[in-house]
Amino acid sequence: MAKNTIDLTREEIVQRVKEKEDSVKDYVSYVPVGNAVEKISGWTEGNYLFYLTSRKKSEEIEQIRNVLKKFNFPAGELVFRKDGEEYKDVAERIMPDILIEDDCESIGWETQMTYPHIKADLKLKIKSIVVREFSGIDDLPDKL
Repeated sequence: MAKNTIDLTREEIVQRVKEKEDSVKDYVSYVPVGNAVEKISGWTEGNYLFYLTSRKKSEEIEQIRNVLKKFNFPAGELVFRKDGEEYKDVAERIMPDILIEDDCESIGWETQMTYPHIKADLKLKIKSIVVREFSGIDDLPDKL
């Protein structure tokens, strides 16, 4: 999330995104939500991580990659939508065992999520975990 939203409530952050406030597009200043780095670090044993970004422009993708490095997120591959792809296409390409995503409240709920749009036969191979947008993943299990 954007650094200048740290002290705001989840609802206030959602509202800023809905209003398309400039600060939510300042990807360089993004910070992890809650204890995300520690939580994800606990999931790395025996697992390969993918980080899916909404960014498509190479400069913005690099900014997200730098945020992951800056905050010492565990090693993994940053994936993104290529020309004409939707989020579901990326998920179908990488086929994760588990897909953790937020509910996309600020941008259209399920219409903007990944898992609901994955082909039915492939959904059977992917466990979906949905968290409230900007609530973080601290409440998820320490081991997946």
